[in-house]
Amino acid sequence: MSLMLSGIGISRGIAIGKAHFMRSSIEVLQVSIPAHHLDSEVARFLAAVERARNQLEAIRERIPLETSIDITAFIDTHLLMLDDATLVKTPIELIREHSCNAEWALKLQRDAVISVFEKMDDPYLRTRSDDVDHVVNRVLRILLNREHDDCTGESGQLADTIVLADELTPAETVMLKHQGITAFATEFGGPLSHTAILSRSMQIPAVVGAHGIHQYLRDGETLILDGLQGIMIADPDAHTLAHYRRRQQDEWRRQQELARLASRPAITLDQVPIRLMANIELPEDVEAVGMTHVDGVGLYRTEFLFMNRATPPDEEEQFDCYLAVLDALEGRPLTIRTLDMGADKQVDSGVSRCGSNPALGLRAVRLCLKDLSLFRPQLRAILRASAHGPVRMMIPMLTNTQELHQVLSLVKETRNALHREALAFAPDISIGGMIEVPGAALSAREFARHLDFLSIGTNNLIQYTLAIDRVDDEVNYLYDPLHPAVLRLIKMTIDAGLETGIPVAMCGEMAGDPRYTRLLLGMGLTEFSMHHTSLQEVKSVINNSHIATLRPLVEELVNHTTAGQIHTRVESLNSNLTE
Repeated sequence: MSLMLSGIGISRGIAIGKAHFMRSSIEVLQVSIPAHHLDSEVARFLAAVERARNQLEAIRERIPLETSIDITAFIDTHLLMLDDATLVKTPIELIREHSCNAEWALKLQRDAVISVFEKMDDPYLRTRSDDVDHVVNRVLRILLNREHDDCTGESGQLADTIVLADELTPAETVMLKHQGITAFATEFGGPLSHTAILSRSMQIPAVVGAHGIHQYLRDGETLILDGLQGIMIADPDAHTLAHYRRRQQDEWRRQQELARLASRPAITLDQVPIRLMANIELPEDVEAVGMTHVDGVGLYRTEFLFMNRATPPDEEEQFDCYLAVLDALEGRPLTIRTLDMGADKQVDSGVSRCGSNPALGLRAVRLCLKDLSLFRPQLRAILRASAHGPVRMMIPMLTNTQELHQVLSLVKETRNALHREALAFAPDISIGGMIEVPGAALSAREFARHLDFLSIGTNNLIQYTLAIDRVDDEVNYLYDPLHPAVLRLIKMTIDAGLETGIPVAMCGEMAGDPRYTRLLLGMGLTEFSMHHTSLQEVKSVINNSHIATLRPLVEELVNHTTAGQIHTRVESLNSNLTE
């Protein structure tokens, strides 16, 4: 009899294959090491780190040259961690301090570092703890002589299988793709992890947070996985198999059609041009963006310049990074978001300085205004970069106009200082603000009077409006972009831009989800910024939409009072709209 399991769909596509379980749990025990053997234990640890580094470099070499740069960036992130004193030097100190085995020392440090990440307010940054865990587990497998548990195999070895695991690392995901898997599902994980992003980039259908995999599924049985709906069907009957094979063919044809859109502009049926922008994290990400027709970068997250280091980057380092991105964009605009981290930004010490509720504490612009030693060098670097191309500055987590006036005053001071030093900058750089909390959306008209543009960060806006953490799989079922309150706040922000004559963009995940494209077009949104892998799908919806027809339908939809009614109307909007 067929069985259905549900989770979170993170990468769309239909897969049919045999279930293949991966063993991933690692138990570490503390062992006392005699004083005269401590040097040998340290040497054993360092040898394991070196072997892990060699494995990752080998994985990186197996990635095809034509593969998107963001895939190799994940491996590079793990390689950098193996050079970081946080995960190498500190465990050696713990081995000597506690006279313990290398596995236990590494576990202690892993737990300390992850505890800091878990207290971060930004859900995207919080899930970066996955990378620490993945790197540590690789070293632990080597120390415990369990390398056979890792994904090291020949090309095509796992062809036509759907891998099932507790969790997967980005490196494991790359290797599994090399071995020919058709899809994967994990017991844990969320849509913001590196593995989730990687699966979308590599177009591997995937489901995470599918609780009960080990309890209900059997190794070798036939599975159907739907990465869009987030479901798996075990032991399907002939009728169900035939249905999903037809859907596979439909999906393949859809991908072929999307590929033909790469060089076409985003313009609606009634000839309204729409700006499609990309979100990036690293300068290298621009290479992947360059493969698609994109109007610029609508969100450059600068947090990774500040992480995994003892001291923040200076002005010159930041300036060089911004300039590299700007040069690669070849005249297209670059929107640089100022630092969006909490007071727990330095993770190298393993000590958290955040408050009891970091999501509501000192973070983003609040932190920058409190610690000008962080903010001033970044303002100088951004302004200097503006002399070399179209740069926009975006301020995150604004909640009141007092903060905004403080920022604008600092920008003015910085301009004056650069002028005195005869350093070039664009005097008319656009400055915008992110609308991420309900208070900011309610005050959007006031913000719009003092800014050049607004950008809606839906990830935070939805979480703060509904008081839920989307990374917590105990409550993420409540995360609903179509909640009536969320839609009204979005519409209020877009209307504020229209009334004051400034552009409004959206750079949260909602912007990259084609299910909401027509809804947002009908609300009046004309600039979308997203991960580059979503661009063509969203463009396809735009090119087949008629805004004049959408507007009255969406106006009525937003006024519905229940989420159920809105969900039904959005489905109708997407499936029955007459083009």
